[in-house]
Parts: sequence; C-alpha cells; structure tokens
Amino acid sequence: MVESYRGIIKKYFEEHSFVESNIKSFNYFMEKEMQRIINEVGVVEPTVIPPDANEFKIKFGKIRIEKPSIVEADGSRRDIFPAEARLRQLTYSAPIYLEVSSLVDGSPKEVFEAHVAKVPVMLRSKYCHLDGLKYEGLIQNGEDPEDPGGYFILNGNEKVLIMVEDLAPNKIFIKEDSLSPSRFTARIFSERGPYRVPHTIEQMKEGIIYISFTRFKRVPIIAVIKALGLVKDQEIANFISDKVYDDIIINLYDCVDLKKEEDALEFLAKKAGLMQLKDERLERVRNDIDKYLLPHLGGTPKSRLIKAYNLCKIIKKFLMVAHEGAELNDKDHYSSKKLKLSGDMLADLFRVNMHVLVNDILYNFQRLVKRGKSYSLRTIIREKLLTSRIKSAMATGVWTAGRKGISQNIDRTNFLSMSSHLQRVVSMLTATQENFNARALHCTHWGRLCPIETPEGTAIGLRKNIALACSITQEEFPEDKLKRLEALGLKPAKE
Repeated sequence: MVESYRGIIKKYFEEHSFVESNIKSFNYFMEKEMQRIINEVGVVEPTVIPPDANEFKIKFGKIRIEKPSIVEADGSRRDIFPAEARLRQLTYSAPIYLEVSSLVDGSPKEVFEAHVAKVPVMLRSKYCHLDGLKYEGLIQNGEDPEDPGGYFILNGNEKVLIMVEDLAPNKIFIKEDSLSPSRFTARIFSERGPYRVPHTIEQMKEGIIYISFTRFKRVPIIAVIKALGLVKDQEIANFISDKVYDDIIINLYDCVDLKKEEDALEFLAKKAGLMQLKDERLERVRNDIDKYLLPHLGGTPKSRLIKAYNLCKIIKKFLMVAHEGAELNDKDHYSSKKLKLSGDMLADLFRVNMHVLVNDILYNFQRLVKRGKSYSLRTIIREKLLTSRIKSAMATGVWTAGRKGISQNIDRTNFLSMSSHLQRVVSMLTATQENFNARALHCTHWGRLCPIETPEGTAIGLRKNIALACSITQEEFPEDKLKRLEALGLKPAKE
C-alpha cells in the first residue's frame, strides 16, 4: 500500500512542479491581466487641448511582450539567460511594448508602439528562455535541472514573492459583539479592478441597520436603497423577506419621509457634508454610489437596482441571524480566504504604477501645449518610470497599500529551505496582536496548508506554508462549469 502511494506521488511530481500554481499565476498576469489593466485605463483626455484641435484624446491599445533580452554597450540587442543575469548582476526582465494613439477630433493622428517598461520574468514561466528546455538543454545554459524556478532575478539577486493570505473579497462576514453599541456588525470588502472598498453594516440595539463606505459614515441602509431607485416601502419589504419582521417596519419607518429617489439622495448628501449647488450635490452622490458602493456588482447607473436588491439580501441575512439563529460566518474557514500569488501581487503593483505613468504622460503633454511647443507622444513617454518603480518595489519588498516584506531574497541554505521559501504564505494580520483563532489550525487547512511548518514566537500561525501537492486555481471561472450554470438560467452581468 505504501509503495503504491509512493508511486502516485512520484508520478505527480514528474508531471507537475510544486511551484506550478505560482508559475501559472505569473503566466496569467502576463497573458491576460496586464492587458486587462491597460483596458481599464483605455482612453484618457488631457485637461489642456492643443490649439489645432477641438477634441484630443490619448488611447492605449494592445500590449506586446518579448522574452528577456539585453542591450549591450555597442547598442546590439540579444537574448539573455538567467545564469548570465546572475553572474553579471543584471535583472532578468522582459521588454513591454504598448500601442499608443492620439485622437484629434475623433480621427487618429499619431499611432505607434512605445516601449513602456521592462518587467522581471519568473524563471520557468512561458516568458522565460528556460521554458520547454529538457535536462541537457538546462545544463548547457548553466541551470540546475532540479531547480523548480518560481522566483525572479533582480540585479543578480534571486527574489521570491511571498504568497499573501487575505479575506475573500465580495463576501459578507457577520459577527455579534456584546461590547459594541451595534448588535451585529458585518463587513464586505467589495473588489473590482482598481477598487477595493470596505463596507461596514451595523445593526444597532434599537434595530436600525446602518451602512458605512467611503465618505458615507453610518447612514441608514434603507436610505441608500431608496437612493438606488427602489423607493416603494412595500417593494423593499417584499425583496427583504416574505416574513414580517418588526425590524423591517422599524427601518422603513425611520426613512418614511424619503418618498422619492431625489429625497434620499439629498438626505445622503447632507450626511456626507456636501455643500455644492443642489444639482451638483445630487450628481456627486450618484457618482459616489456608482463607483464605491459594492463596485463588484457594477459601476454604471444600470447596476443600481442590482445593488439595491443585494442590500435587501444583506438585511435579510441580519434578520435571519438575529431572529432565527442563523449561523455566523467563520472567517477562519479556508473558503473565506483568498491567496494572492505572484501574478496577483504583480497585477496590484502594475495597476498602481500604470496610473502613475498615465499621469506623467498627461503632465508632460500639457506642459508642452501650454508652452506652445510642437508635441509628440513618442517623446513624452518615459520608459524608465514604470521600470524603475516596479524594480524598486521588487528589490525592497515594499508593496502597494504600505505592505512590506512581499519580496525576499530566496533562502539557498539547502534544497528543503528553498522549497519551503517558495511555498510560504503570510497573513496580513499583525504579529503583535493576539488573533488566537487566526493562528489556530483549522480543519479546512487539511491538504492545503502544512500543519507543522510555522515559526515559534509572535509569527506562529500567521506565517505558514502551502502543502507540497496543493494546487491553487486562478481567478478565471472554468468554462465548462460556467456553461452548465448558464444552461440552468444564469445570465451574465451587463454593464
């Protein structure tokens, strides 16, 4: 029996690498996520328009990625392999080219492909020269055939991006707190593209349910529902539940004066302290609701009713917990967690720095136009800006949102220490706080996390390692399962 298990494990590792999930994550980032981030930027409009145009826009199109190369002192370009990058203390990175076009009065004036950055490449990924090489080929290129890859080379140093464990986005977590003025509290981290907005929903002891997000602090949730276009009390009550709860009546009575959508918007504007003219004030509230209220459900006026229905579901969840004893969420269950791999971390970094590059392009363009000089987008795109910011973050480990220690020098003490470092998972909770439940071993860790390998001391239970044979799926939902759900009546979301 033991021999048969050994045979299965041996066959698995002959076909799969234990860092396969990280490599797939990086490939997904390079192939799809990077283009998606560019598409988020799409078209930008400078505030200063050239005198020879009525309308001017800058459009970002397709992205093209080449395999790692180096430009020598004589200007010649050639491919570079990881062994040479280590010896010469170079960064093993791939050039990124972006299609940029300027639109004057709707028609393209200047279309070209700009070299915008050089992104460090993960060893053994699709964009690495080692991809597809067999045993002898790896030896010829100065590589250890047993080395799994899954790390980067920056200035000759081998760097690994640590996997980050965080709460799953777009999921409601309700807890009861006897010490708080609120009877029940729920949190949702709504995430969509560049937006990650925390929402706090609280039910006070008198029964009123409040919601807080961005500039709106503790506003009645019924007022937000009415501001979204669902204004009839009977409809709101029906969408919340078929049962008649006293809490529903209390919440509806609290906002009984808000008869129209405009009344609810005016009420929210006062709560947020907006002091503009009435039309501007209402428009500002609408824009804030579209952008920052549950952005994973959409960011356009068409998605307002969907958001209203989902807020009704949240109220129902509160009532089921309060009156029917429904089970509270277990935050430590691993279905409530999300692991951010190398590709996800690089996507966060690239998204932030892409916006920095766009702002830099706009600033340089507007400065040229104000001075009355001839302008060309080719001359104002600084390729070293994006490269240096990405390289700096990966060299220092200081990431977006103030996170530190994401990038680390790989531990090469022996093969086991290297394997452990490539599999490391770090929780975003601070090690100085107790967080007993987060540190404890949970039954859902079985087969996913190693139950033994965690350090002694303050980081115990917060720094873990994924199991050797664990495979982590990417964000994309499998197409075969999606087709089954569509056959059952699921409709794709429309913006």
